Amino acid sequence: MTTNSLTWQELTDLTTAQFTPSDPVNGATNAQAKLRLFGQTESAVRVTLYRDNHAWCPYCQKIWLWLEEKQIPYRIEKVTMFCYGEKESWYKRKVPSGMLPALELDGRIITESDDILIALEQAFGTLGFGMKDPHVFRLRQLERLLFRAWCNWLCRPANSAKEEQRNREQFSDAVAIIETELGKTPGAYFLEQFGTADVIFTPYVERMNASLYYYKGYSLREENPRFSAWFDAMENRATYRGTQSDFHTHVHDLPPQMGGCWENGEPQMLVNKSKVDNGPWDGLPDATFTEPETARAEALYRTIKHHANIIRVNPTDDKLMDEALRCALTTMMTDVDCIPPQGSDAALRYLRDRISVPRDMSIYAAKRLRTALEKTAALVGDAQGVPIPFNHRRDQNPANFTLN
Repeated sequence: MTTNSLTWQELTDLTTAQFTPSDPVNGATNAQAKLRLFGQTESAVRVTLYRDNHAWCPYCQKIWLWLEEKQIPYRIEKVTMFCYGEKESWYKRKVPSGMLPALELDGRIITESDDILIALEQAFGTLGFGMKDPHVFRLRQLERLLFRAWCNWLCRPANSAKEEQRNREQFSDAVAIIETELGKTPGAYFLEQFGTADVIFTPYVERMNASLYYYKGYSLREENPRFSAWFDAMENRATYRGTQSDFHTHVHDLPPQMGGCWENGEPQMLVNKSKVDNGPWDGLPDATFTEPETARAEALYRTIKHHANIIRVNPTDDKLMDEALRCALTTMMTDVDCIPPQGSDAALRYLRDRISVPRDMSIYAAKRLRTALEKTAALVGDAQGVPIPFNHRRDQNPANFTLN
């Protein structure tokens, strides 16, 4: 059975009926907010967070998550990371190094994420045990140990199978140390309660989980029970879910940031890579919490909001992409095939590959939209979109988009 594509007005009516967006200022943690008040007034704002447009920067995520957990009122100014486009001149005047994140606290600019957290603790109190607590300090050192082992395995090409195996074992040894630490407390977190230590581990452990699955065929979350429990506990926190990215976003944004990521070519790695790139996206160990009932409607809402720019930046003819995109959205919302125009398969897959989580939408919304785009593209062919760049992500230049 097939159907005709819905018009933009009909699609808009659907999302209006099925989805009410959360208040970006006082509602759940979200990537679109420019101001967060947590029920307070703007007069309470002492903090401005300068973070990346794409809600991807790991060090920005650390500060973002801490502020959300503490419910500190703050403003957000979004800046372009270099690999996505030119950094804004106004930001370089404010922060000459161009580093992200930066924080303005009572008129004082602070850079370096650890220094920012220490300054925030001094101003607003700690989140559980603080940065200088001996327990947290030791865990910070272990996080750096794990980070170095990850970089050594992921970002340096192995000259032999033996060297590849040695790098894997070094990473596994580091993970074993962290597994032991997680086993020292009765709960799932690094210390007896959620706190700064968990915030510090979050950004890079999330990226390790994605990158090693894709480039090495290794599933951090599935192969380590205490890490698995930690991920589950984190996903029970709405604050974390609001900052959380998915495998597809991470694995394609990491190479230009890390100086390259190296595949090992093993059978499991090839299977995992195909799943992340081409689907099916259900079942990937990037999210295991229950899918919200509003996932499809959220994807529709966010796509409609930006559809003019989505169509404009697509390499395919605007009229062709307009019809094809409406077909994909119709399929997503009705579960009935809507055959797109001939020649639109590459255009749909170009968009499929450039959905960014959480910048554009949450994980499950992205899964629904990617699935609909792939299903619709497959109705007319197997052509792929313009490949995702490996050395930069200028295809995601925020100058081409209205991000909010």
